[in-house]
Parts: sequence; structure tokens; C-alpha cells
Amino acid sequence: MIFKYNTMKTNRRHFISTAVAGSIGTALPLSAYGSNLNRSGDKKAMQTLSILDEILKKPVFKKETFPIPVIIETLELMRYKNSFLCRVRSKDGAEGISVGHSGQLRSQYPIFTNLLQPFFINKDARDLDLLMEKVYIYKLNYRLSGMALGVPLATIEFAILDMMGRIAGNPIGKLIGDIHNPEVSVYQATEYREKPVAESMELIKRDVSEYNASALKIKVGGLMFGTEDINAVGPAGRTEEIIPLARKTFGDQMILYADSNGFYSVDEAIRVGKLLEEYNFQFFEEPVPFDWYEETKKVADTLTIPIAGGEQEYSLHGFRWLIANDGVQIVQPDCFYFGGMIRAMKVALMANALGMPCTPHMTGGDLGFLYMMHFVSALPNALQYHEFKGFKTDIIFECKTSQLQSVNGVVKVPTGPGSGVDIDPEYIRKFEVVKV
Repeated sequence: MIFKYNTMKTNRRHFISTAVAGSIGTALPLSAYGSNLNRSGDKKAMQTLSILDEILKKPVFKKETFPIPVIIETLELMRYKNSFLCRVRSKDGAEGISVGHSGQLRSQYPIFTNLLQPFFINKDARDLDLLMEKVYIYKLNYRLSGMALGVPLATIEFAILDMMGRIAGNPIGKLIGDIHNPEVSVYQATEYREKPVAESMELIKRDVSEYNASALKIKVGGLMFGTEDINAVGPAGRTEEIIPLARKTFGDQMILYADSNGFYSVDEAIRVGKLLEEYNFQFFEEPVPFDWYEETKKVADTLTIPIAGGEQEYSLHGFRWLIANDGVQIVQPDCFYFGGMIRAMKVALMANALGMPCTPHMTGGDLGFLYMMHFVSALPNALQYHEFKGFKTDIIFECKTSQLQSVNGVVKVPTGPGSGVDIDPEYIRKFEVVKV
């Protein structure tokens, strides 16, 4: 499905106005994605928020799959050079392993060992929904917002999901939903915004060719921290040059997205957004700083191109506001940054109830691509393409149910138990437990 932004907003006005009068259990069709929440009265607004609040109350993890308690006996963070593994074991001898986000954990590991690890010991892993909620209260962890808490917490959750999947003989996706997407079509996410346009385009062409991608995301503007003036438009003329060049280079059949990483002011975001509309880009990611909710909504209300966001959002309540108020039309939680798949799935299900798609932000390196694919496999409202940054990793592992290769831009999701991959035991032996 390729959604067209010129019809999205009108469609969504109709579907949301009927949804708030109907059952929470009825998800909207994917063709309904788009536009402004009907604000003709406070009653409808309250009905919409009630729908989202009911979703937040419902468990995601399929506890009923496990008839007897699975008590966590040990939870370890292990390190080898700058790579991290998390290993969880139950009192019955079950085991799960996850691969941590090395770029973040090398500075965040004390949060894992001091503020998270003790909480999970002797807990029943079947209560994973509740555990992922109550850990925020433990030792006042809620004061640590964003990636500082999210990354180590997600690392723990992934290990528990791996263990529980191996107990049940199910892949992770079946523990957090139904398998809607056994294969994942990917878009090539590129960087290179600091390079001249011609050099950038050669690198982008190389990346697209390597994975035979049918969809592509380019960077526009500069980084938030790359300028003293938030109203600046980035390297002079670069954005205005690369947008039409990308369309000319890859043709009308290529699905194009753009990401400004929160660089622009409202006025500049609208100006750039109109240029993206002119060249038929399919979404505009983080047009203004991610926590500028009202400003994000102003950009969304002005443009017809869908606004995507959520990579850096750390709050379920923040996503609730953006979804209810149509601040974004595509939600992009990052399973690592946001604290795991259960929290991210709640975001996706809120979006689904109002006819919005979800495409998670994908962390590069390590095994971020693996966790992204398991999450997408269970999404009822998956976008057509999902972020991909390649299979490069230092982790030595085997996957028996998928080649984990991009074939014409499509990757088969592993179907083995848990994560579906087995990390080489000899490689694991190189790791040492990180002490408190």
C-alpha cells in the first residue's frame, strides 16, 4: 500500500468522527490514514481520549500463554570491549539473551545495574506488562527520562521476551500480538547531511543499490545541535538542492521520505514541507524539535504531507497527546529508546485506533534490525516500508529460520523461538559480567 498525502487528511476526518462513536475494539482501515481530529465539541475529544486511555490499560504481553509462574532468578549485564549482552535465567533453568545498544550502554550501564537489575529479581516474568510499568516507580526511576532509562530497560525486556519465547516455542512477535507481517519491506535510511550534495548522492545511490531498496529516506536541514540559530535552514542551499535531485535521481517510482531531526522553526519547516510536497515525498519526519508538540501540530495542520515523529519521544502521555491532537500522522517509537516493545506497542495500538500507521525508528548497529523486525511483525498498522540501516554487526550469531538478507528490499522475519537467533557460545564466553 502506498498512501497518498493529498487524500489522507480528508479521509481521516471521516474515519475518526465515526470511530469515536463506535467500539474501541474496531481498528480503522489502513486506507484511512491522515488528518485532523474532529474537534467540533469537547464530547468527541473526550471520547477520543477515552479510547486511547482504554488501550493504555490493556496488557500487551500474552500472559495466558504461560500456565505456571516463570520466576526470574538472575539478570546479568555482560560486556566484551564495547559490546553488551543481557542474560536472564529463571528458577526453572530457562534462559534468554539480548544484545544491548553498545553506543548507549557504554555510558548507561550503571543505570542497568543500580536502578533496574534489582527490581526484576524474583519477579514473575509473566507479569511483564506490569513490571515495565512499575519499574518506573522503583527508586524513582521516572526521573530518568528518555534514552537514559529506555535503552537499559529495553535491553532487559528483550532478554525476557527471548526467554519467554523459547519457553513457549514462539517468536517474540507472537508474545506481543499476532503475526501480521512475516516479511518486512524496508526503506534505506541514509545520513550524509554534513557532506556536499554531489558526494551525498553518490553514497545514497551506493546504499540503495546494495540492498535494492524501493524506498529511501534522506536528511534535510542540519542537526539540532549543529547550529546556534534554530531558525537557520542548514547548510546554505543544500536542502533546496537535494530534494529535487533525489526525485530526479531515483525517479517517480521510488518512495521518498525526509527527516530534519527537529532542525527547523515552524515557518522554515512549513517552507521545506511544501518543497517536499512538490516532489511527492511521502512523509516529513521531526520537522521541529520533537518536544515542541503544539508547533509540530501547527506544521501538520498547514501541510498535506504526513508528519512523522516519535524517535526521541519518551512518554506514553506525550504520544497520547500527539495522536489525539493529530500532531503527527505516523508514529515512530524506537523500541530501544522508548524502553521496549511493550511500551512501543501501546503507542502503535493507540495510533491504530485512530487510523494512523506505525513505522518504528530503528537503531543502527548491534542487532537493532532484528528487534525492529520482530516488532513490525506484530504491527496491525504497519507502514508499507520500515527503517533499515544495514546488517552490519560485531555480534556472532546463527539464524536458522531466516537468511536475514534484504531480497529486493524485503527481509524475512525469523520464526524460531524468542529472538530466533542463537549467539555463538564461544563468543558469549568472551563477555564478563558487569558488577554493581
